[in-house]
Amino acid sequence: MPGKAAPVAEAAPAGETRFAEHAPEGRLTAQRGLYAGPAPIVSKDMYAEVEQGNAQRERGSVTLEPSAKVTGNTYFGRFPASYWQRWTTATEVKLEAVATGDGLLSLGASDMLGDPRVVDAQQVSGAKGVKVELTGKLDKFYDGGALWLDLETEGGQTLRVEQVRWTVDAPETIRPTAVTICTMNRADDCLKNLQALAADVSSLDTLDAIYVADQGTDLVESREGFEQVAKDLGEKLHYIKQPNLGGAGGFTRGLYEVAGHTATEHANVLFMDDDVLLEPDLVVRVTAFSNRSANPIIVGGQMLNLLHPNQLHVGAEYARLNTLEPGQPVQHSLSTADLLGVDEDGNPNRQERRLDAGYNGWWSCLIPYEVVKAIGYPLPFFFQWDDAEYSYRAREYGFPTVTLPGAGVWHADFHWKDWDEWHRYFNLRNSIITAALHSPFNLNLLSRVLMAQLVRYLLGMQYGLSATLIKAVEDFLEGPEVLRDGGVEAMKEIRRIRDAYPETKRHKATDVPGIASNDIGIINSAPRPSMQRLVLIKRILDKVLGRSRFGLGAVPVDEAHWWHIALFDTAVVTDASQEGVRVRTYDKVKMFDLAKRGAKVINRLRKEGAGVQEQYKRAMPELTSRDNWKRLYEL
Repeated sequence: MPGKAAPVAEAAPAGETRFAEHAPEGRLTAQRGLYAGPAPIVSKDMYAEVEQGNAQRERGSVTLEPSAKVTGNTYFGRFPASYWQRWTTATEVKLEAVATGDGLLSLGASDMLGDPRVVDAQQVSGAKGVKVELTGKLDKFYDGGALWLDLETEGGQTLRVEQVRWTVDAPETIRPTAVTICTMNRADDCLKNLQALAADVSSLDTLDAIYVADQGTDLVESREGFEQVAKDLGEKLHYIKQPNLGGAGGFTRGLYEVAGHTATEHANVLFMDDDVLLEPDLVVRVTAFSNRSANPIIVGGQMLNLLHPNQLHVGAEYARLNTLEPGQPVQHSLSTADLLGVDEDGNPNRQERRLDAGYNGWWSCLIPYEVVKAIGYPLPFFFQWDDAEYSYRAREYGFPTVTLPGAGVWHADFHWKDWDEWHRYFNLRNSIITAALHSPFNLNLLSRVLMAQLVRYLLGMQYGLSATLIKAVEDFLEGPEVLRDGGVEAMKEIRRIRDAYPETKRHKATDVPGIASNDIGIINSAPRPSMQRLVLIKRILDKVLGRSRFGLGAVPVDEAHWWHIALFDTAVVTDASQEGVRVRTYDKVKMFDLAKRGAKVINRLRKEGAGVQEQYKRAMPELTSRDNWKRLYEL
C-alpha cells in the first residue's frame, strides 16, 4: 500500500526527540556550484553563461573547449557576499572545485554598483582531478556586491570543472532543520518536490526531517510514486493528514511538530509551497546562512516566475500596512525583472545592492525555533497575509527578515491569478487585522482606502468583489472570534455569497451564456485620465442615471480599468489566467444596495475600529498559542 513507509507525525511521547544539534563534519557548504537547472524549462544561463567559445554545461559540472569563457556571474552562480558580510559571523568564503585539464579559474567580485574585480585566481595545467581552492574575504561588500567563479581556456586547452562548493568555517554545532510542505489537492506537484528532495538528499546534510501536511481529499499518498519516495527519504519523511486549515494551518504544523520533538531551541523550520518548481540547493543556501547568522533571523528565498522562468518576481518586498498594500518592492529592488536581460540603462539585471526586506512569502521561508519561542505561532488566518503578519510581529521582537539572493524557487506568476476570487476575502480581512496589530491604524486613512476600492469595484461592475470587501470588513469588526475555527466557515460562507454574482464565474469565450460569440468585439480603453477625480464623478453620475456609451464589448484584462468598464452595459472581460472570460453586466439595484451596505460598514470601521483593534491585541497570546493550534488540529 502506498504511504506505509512514511511514519505519521503525532504528539511526541515523553522524552522523544527528533531534533538535536549535531557536530559539523568539516567545513560548512554554503552553496553548490551548479551548471544546469532542475528542469529543462530552466535556462542554463541562470547558472552559468558561455561568454565565448563552446562549453558543455551539466548539473554538477562544466567542460570548456579550447578558447572558451564561462562566467558564474549569474542568478544561481553568484555567492551573495554582501548578505553574508552583513548578517553572519563568517569572514571569508572558499571556492572549492575539482579540475581536470588546462585553464584558468578566477574568483570574480562586484560592489554595490556592479563594478567587477578579481580577488583570487589559479591556473591549472595537466590537472587530473585536482582540487582547487580560491579564497574571498567577506570585507568589501557591506552595501552590496557578490562573488562568482569564472573559467577560461586558451587555444588548445580543455578544462572540466566539477564538485564546485562554496564553503565557510562551520559553527561549533549545526542546527537541525525540518522542511514543511503544505498541500491541498495538488498531489502530483507535491510528489514532484518530494522526489526532487529525495534525489538530492545526500547533499542536504543539514536537513533532518520533511513534514507533509496534507489537507486535501486527493491525497499525496495515493500516488504511485509515493511509496518509493517514502522509502528513499526513510525516517526523514513524516506524512500528516489533517483538516483543511489553509496555508497558515499547513505551515504551522511544521512549527508545531518541531516544537514537540526538539531537544534544542536552535532548530529551523523551512516552509515550502507544494506547487513550486524546487531548486533543491535552496535548502543548502538558507540553512547554511542561518547556521552562520550572528543572531536568529528569518531567512526567505526569492520567488522566480514559473511561467517565465528567467523572471525574478521581486528582490525584496515590504507592505504598506495602513493602506493594505503588500508586495511593495523595496528601494533598489528588481521587480518582474528578466534575469537574462538588461535594465533601462543597458546594465545586466543583477541585484548588486543589499536590500532589507519587510517580510518574505512562504513559498520558501526559514523560521528559527527561537522566533517561535519568543513570539508564538502564526495567527490562524487560513491564508493570505499570514507571512507578512508573522514577519512584522517578529521584527517587533528583534528578529528581522532577510530575503537571500540566489536562493530561489519557481512559483506560478501572481499576475496570472485573477483578483476577483474568493480568496480576496482573506486578503482584505487579514490585511486589516495585520494593520490593526502592527501599524498606527489610522482609521480615517483606512476608511478612505476601502471606500475608494469599493467605488472602483462598483464602477467596474464587480458586484461579487464588492460584496467580498463588505464581508471582510464586517468580519473584522466581529473581533478575534472570527479566527476561532481557523477560517473554515469563512471560506464556505464567502464562496456561498459570491455564488450569487454571475460575474464571478469564468466562461469559455466561445460559450458565454446569452451572448453570441461573434457579437463580442474588442473595445479598447482610452489612456488613464489626467483628471481622475472629475472622470470619477462623471462615471458615478452616468451610472446613477443609467447612461452608457457601449452596449456590449470585449475588454482585455490589462485594460479593464474602472473608467473604461463603467462605459458599458455589458463588458466581457478576459480573466487574468487567460483561460476564459468574465461577464460584467450593469445592475442598478445591486449597485445601490452594495454602495449603501459598503458605506455603512466602512463608517462602522471608522467609529468602532479602535475598540476592535484592542480586542485583537488582547487575543493575540491565545490565538498564537500551541494550545490553540492543538485544538485546531484536533489532537
